[in-house]
Formats: sequence, C-alpha cells, structure tokens
Amino acid sequence: MKIEIKDLYKEIKKNVILDNVNITLTGGKIYGIQGKNGCGKTMLMRSIAGLVIPTRGSIIINGKVLHRDISIPESIGVLIENPSFLPRYSGYENLKMLAMLDDKVSDGEIKDLLEKVGLKDAADKKFGKYSLGMKQRLGIAAAIMGSPEIVLLDEPINAIDGEGVEQIRQLILGLRDENRVVLVACHDKEEMQLLADDIICMQQGRIVEKG
Repeated sequence: MKIEIKDLYKEIKKNVILDNVNITLTGGKIYGIQGKNGCGKTMLMRSIAGLVIPTRGSIIINGKVLHRDISIPESIGVLIENPSFLPRYSGYENLKMLAMLDDKVSDGEIKDLLEKVGLKDAADKKFGKYSLGMKQRLGIAAAIMGSPEIVLLDEPINAIDGEGVEQIRQLILGLRDENRVVLVACHDKEEMQLLADDIICMQQGRIVEKG
C-alpha cells in the first residue's frame, strides 16, 4: 500500500486549510499527525478518505488518482470526529448492518472486534445508551472491521478512560502490517510517541516536521 500526496491545497471561503502538503505514506508503518486545533490534521484525513475534494493537488493511492480514477479509496476504515450510529440498535446490530456491505466480515469477526475494543459486555446495549467512551470504542471497531488497507483514526483515545487507553493502544499497534497504512491524529505527545513509527507535525495547514 502506498499513498502519495502531492501539492495538496484546500481553501474554504478564502481560508487556507491545507497549504501544499507533500508526503508519501507506505504500508507497514503507523503514522502520527500532531498539531494544534485547526492545523489541518482532520482535513488531511478527510481528503485521503475522499470526503472532500482538494482545491488543487492530488492524492494517488496505489497508482490511482483519487477523484479521477477512483471516487473513494477501495479499502479504507475511518474514524473522524464523533462516530455516528443508529441509536435504537445495539452495538452488535450496528456493526452487523455495516458488515452487510462486506460479505467478507463474519459474525465471529464482529463479536471478536467488540471484545477487542472492550464492548463484549455491552454488545447488546442500545447505542443511544452508550457513554462517550463506548461510542468511541464502537467507532474504532467499525473503522478496522474487514481489515482495510488504509485506517484513519482521528483522536481514537478521546473520551476513553485510563484502563481502556492501554487496550485501544495495543489494538492500534496490532494494526501494523506491511500492506496497511495507519494514520492516527492525537494531541497527546506522549501517547503519540508510544503509537507512531513516524510523526508528522502540522502547523497552519503545512507539514513542518516529519520523522
């Protein structure tokens, strides 16, 4: 898996959100993005996911240009901002409905995912009754379900308690695979040091440091 981002520029109402971002992401690594609120982290993730069209520049995924050759990445899991599910259905039922879009996801995998994110005992609880931390856990489960080749996680440990942080950390570290690009945005510098192989620092829509 290879993602090439070339001269990516995004402007909204004359506000520059991404300013000529150039970076190549390859499989086998967990990349971390750091920066203050409004630095462009989330917009970069939304752009890679195909959720927004750049003002100019390109994103090339395994040789295919996004919004030209493909409308969205062919194998991607995303947790961006607050996860949204059907409140009257349980965590298990919500994942089951998503799994209907991918015949490769078995019932056993859904149950295994719920256990991995710490929701085994809340699998049958209605999503509307979930705490913020539980909603976040279900969002992570949905993002990694089906073993996508690209995983984008925006503040994945947000609202998760102390014991759960270690559980989610180990889950993310376990995603490292030579055929997978994992991109994690996190404001906690210490947490990022524990998670990421490479850290990308952003400021005012630009990458100011990488390594």
